[in-house]
Amino acid sequence: MKAFILLLSLFFIGIAKPDHVSSRFKAPAGFQQVIASPGSFGAWLQALALKPTGTPARTYKGDIARTNLYTAAIVDMSVGTQDLQQCADAVMRLRSEYLYQQKNYKAITFNFTSGFKCDFVHYADGYRYSNEHWALKAKKDYSYPNFLRYMNLIFSYAGTLSLQKELKKVSDPNELKAGDVFIRGGSPGHCFIVLNVAEDARHHKKFLLAQSFMPAQNIQVLQENGDPWFSLDKKSGIPYGELISQEYLKRFD
Repeated sequence: MKAFILLLSLFFIGIAKPDHVSSRFKAPAGFQQVIASPGSFGAWLQALALKPTGTPARTYKGDIARTNLYTAAIVDMSVGTQDLQQCADAVMRLRSEYLYQQKNYKAITFNFTSGFKCDFVHYADGYRYSNEHWALKAKKDYSYPNFLRYMNLIFSYAGTLSLQKELKKVSDPNELKAGDVFIRGGSPGHCFIVLNVAEDARHHKKFLLAQSFMPAQNIQVLQENGDPWFSLDKKSGIPYGELISQEYLKRFD
């Protein structure tokens, strides 16, 4: 009886175990996942939790997103109730979530399109943005709800134009890794973030991409014609697929 209860417990633990990027999307035939360095942004993305299989992409209003056709999976992360978390915002959200979980608060900082540096430490210490300046208006608060309020501020004043200036150019496409970003600034611009990379014996790479869109929607893992693995060697027909090239490849560090 005890053995039966133990097996039953293990069964339910298995069911409850969250699905994540690496477990759901196995490397294509002939390829192996490139394991990111432990503790890195790439490793965090590879372990990113996903909503149950079949979950559609929805907008911040709850409607089925117009990009749902390209959904391979949905990242298990809030989209908010305002039309804020769009393409560049999703990339900044993922990067900031990683840094927040690492308690690396000083590294959470982005520039507004105007050039104003908006860092989380100032915001968490009670300062608020006012006409290109900080003004002390609140109590110190490093809580997660306050972090999300900070992110909404970033979403309101930053975008692809500002983010592309902060990222570093990846000169060698053979060095592409999880956490890299394909980005073109504009109004509108667009960007994708690399969630995982697989490599074959000849060092050819395939990779998973994620995005948000307009209006703000769930962060979705992308697919084209049922295939979630993209390549620099093959042109993509998804919206803004022309950005999936070395020309637009950048990274945070």
